[in-house]
Amino acid sequence: MGSGMRGYWTLTWFGLISNTLAIPFIAYVVGSGPPLQVANITLAISLAWPASITGIVASGGLFAQRSWGVVLSIVALSMTLSGTLPYGIVRLIKVNDLFGISGLSLLIAFLNLLALLYWCRRGHRRIRL
Repeated sequence: MGSGMRGYWTLTWFGLISNTLAIPFIAYVVGSGPPLQVANITLAISLAWPASITGIVASGGLFAQRSWGVVLSIVALSMTLSGTLPYGIVRLIKVNDLFGISGLSLLIAFLNLLALLYWCRRGHRRIRL
């Protein structure tokens, strides 16, 4: 891998570890009860767990240096961003816990945005015309 691929292995390992740790953390948030219990259960089943599983599979593709790993990473990051950002904003407004789950959700959204920008870089696409 050339110099344009700086950060590839670091983000691949970070993605695998963070997505693996996200699965029990999501269960913890769901099991924590009110507030937003219905929203927590709904988001966990419909978006959070599927995004984590997709991220784990994407990491496998990235470790194997397959182009589909990059595509799947973009999908997983987009799924996560589409859930964490609105959830963090709504939870912050309703619960006002900036230094709790709301703040963590917004931090995760920001980190996912940065990772999304990284994986969308031209160096990760090998297009031959």
